[in-house]
Amino acid sequence: MINLGTGFSLPRDKWSELSSRIQEIISGQQSFFKISEEIEELAQNYAAKIIQAQQKNKAENDQPDYHEVNVNSLEMLRPRSVSCEHVELAAFDFLELGEKLKALGFNGPQLAAAVGTIIGRMCQPGSELATHYWLRNVSGLGELIDYDFNKINLYKMYKVSDQLLNNKEAIENHLYLQEKNLFGFQETITLYDLTNTYFEGSSKANKLGKRGHSKEKRSDCPLVTLALVLDSSGFPKRSKVFEGNVSEPSTLAKMIKGLERKNLSPELFELSKATIVMDAGIATEDNIKWLKKNCYPYIVVSRKRHREFNEDEAVVVKQDDDCTVKVQKVIDAENDEVLLYCHSTKREKKEQAINDRFTVRFEGAISKLESGLHKKGCLKKYDKVLEKIGRLKQQYSKAAKHYKIEVSKDEKSGNAVKILWTHQPIADTKDSLPGVYCIRTTHTELDEAILWRTYTMLTDLEAVFRSLKSELGMRPVFHQLTKRVTAHLFISVLAYHLVHSIRYRLKKTGINSSWSDLRKQLTGQNQITISMQCRDDAVVHVRKTTRPEPRQQKIYSALGLCSLPGKTIKTIINKSSAIMKV
Repeated sequence: MINLGTGFSLPRDKWSELSSRIQEIISGQQSFFKISEEIEELAQNYAAKIIQAQQKNKAENDQPDYHEVNVNSLEMLRPRSVSCEHVELAAFDFLELGEKLKALGFNGPQLAAAVGTIIGRMCQPGSELATHYWLRNVSGLGELIDYDFNKINLYKMYKVSDQLLNNKEAIENHLYLQEKNLFGFQETITLYDLTNTYFEGSSKANKLGKRGHSKEKRSDCPLVTLALVLDSSGFPKRSKVFEGNVSEPSTLAKMIKGLERKNLSPELFELSKATIVMDAGIATEDNIKWLKKNCYPYIVVSRKRHREFNEDEAVVVKQDDDCTVKVQKVIDAENDEVLLYCHSTKREKKEQAINDRFTVRFEGAISKLESGLHKKGCLKKYDKVLEKIGRLKQQYSKAAKHYKIEVSKDEKSGNAVKILWTHQPIADTKDSLPGVYCIRTTHTELDEAILWRTYTMLTDLEAVFRSLKSELGMRPVFHQLTKRVTAHLFISVLAYHLVHSIRYRLKKTGINSSWSDLRKQLTGQNQITISMQCRDDAVVHVRKTTRPEPRQQKIYSALGLCSLPGKTIKTIINKSSAIMKV
């Protein structure tokens, strides 16, 4: 006897066909008739429930159990992935996120939906619709947490996203404090940056959806901006979603004040220790003044155009076959700052190549214009030539500012007769000193190597944004409501918390793979049902996880996990007793 529930939509005239197909599956028989896809899917699901229900009433028995079986009758049913889910669920438990959600009022089905939503984003990034399908038809996560995801409809997946967002502050606070306590890192650096992502649709109902400069070159779509504050180990402290056209510098004070609010634990943000690290896009003079006024030490990329570099006074902070970085330390007593003028050989090659490309194009265009002054049918009028030069300066502005151009005029004909151009690089600028950039900081006591290495932590933040977008399904967004868009991004941030905790632990054992590579390595271990007919007419069903491959075992061992996730379930059914009532 099995209860099909209130949401059972199969027409009554097909119940008998479904009942017969369920009986065939549990008794190991093949169907002689063509079965519709709908009935086959339902029959597989209900047959699995019946087999598991039979097992629940049986005591565990590890003694040898021999049966004489017909090898030709062997069938393997319902393969479900469990390897990625096993690792991700362990991280979920490691950070005690489930306990926190229970404390926030999540009941059993809501907690299961939250687990499925977050782990689905880690394992199979996509929309809630895609996650819902994955949980029901591909993943064995339900078996690992002992919950049937076929009970959850799509609406409940959206509702649990809203519920997670409603508790965003408490969840972020809990996760960061857990990570800080578990991994024992000291809070000395606070990294801050923003990125934006696009979403499909008109965004009329989304107050945050605005058109602006897209970092993914999708300015044809509405955008939303995600701001992240991270510590030096890469763990997020706080996230916030802004309008797609928000001015990056205007967000800094809002985010830091949010960390200082009284309702957050004082352990989350220690004013006396946290150094703010930002790139040039946010490090405006107004923000620098705000940081100084509020006594925040900082290390930022300078927006000033002035550059200088004296190689005799520089020290080497990095040297390998690919790149050498030298740093010159200059004390700015007037602003009570240290200026670090850094020269990178790799950066110099890149910037010089860009400068050379524009220089060659600009000189080629001026040369062509000059040679045409003496050819029939070409531009000759003095005013028109000046106008053309102006357009070329606008087109090649990066190169043109380093040239002095003189045009000679024939007063009698009114034509330009000669164009002279001279390359005059502007001293102490980015263009005259390719490969040189400036970092400014209030840490006057630290040496060049420490300051430079601290600045390079910004590259880790850029890697976080790449992971969120490419590995954790942050883009594109298909939702049209403001709350749902924000929830979609927040779920990606939650998934990143778990991913980073996994990778942080693996790095300590020498495994430095990206999350996408780890997913590939874990793919392939499934839980599967093997059915066999016995000589005595009974049918043996064994639900068991396949043995891990060496690549999977390596990850399990590094994380201290068992290699066979899930339970082994054995059920023996006699054909004579396999009579169904629906």
